[in-house]
Amino acid sequence: MLHKLKILINKHWDILAYLFFGGLTTLVNFLVYMPLFHWLHLSAALSNAVAWVAAVAFAYLTNKPFVFKSNDWTAKTVLPELGKFVGCRVGSGVLETLLLYLCVDILAWNGVVMKILTSIFVVILNYISSKLLVFHKPNTGLDAS
Repeated sequence: MLHKLKILINKHWDILAYLFFGGLTTLVNFLVYMPLFHWLHLSAALSNAVAWVAAVAFAYLTNKPFVFKSNDWTAKTVLPELGKFVGCRVGSGVLETLLLYLCVDILAWNGVVMKILTSIFVVILNYISSKLLVFHKPNTGLDAS
């Protein structure tokens, strides 16, 4: 039983680790946003922008080694990887904002429900983009058939 569980965890490690570190990333976002907005009385937009930057930095620093097992920290690898990572996050952030604008501001659907649904969509989108575009390991042709 324990052996089967270990195999299952190893098989789906990147998804499980992504969900764990995604939860921590969300926590970082809130831990930065809340004091800026509530204690320093910065605008919601500025507080959110700073929190987004902190969350994306945290996500990159944890997703790279722990989720996608990308351990090359040379500038040759990090700079393009980081550019793609941030670009994907900007894209998903814009998409999330547009969806919320359409569904909540225009169609007057429930804001909390739509935030939860769009967040789930964005988490899935971010995982796929990270796996396929950012931390994708090209096929070296050395795989044995």
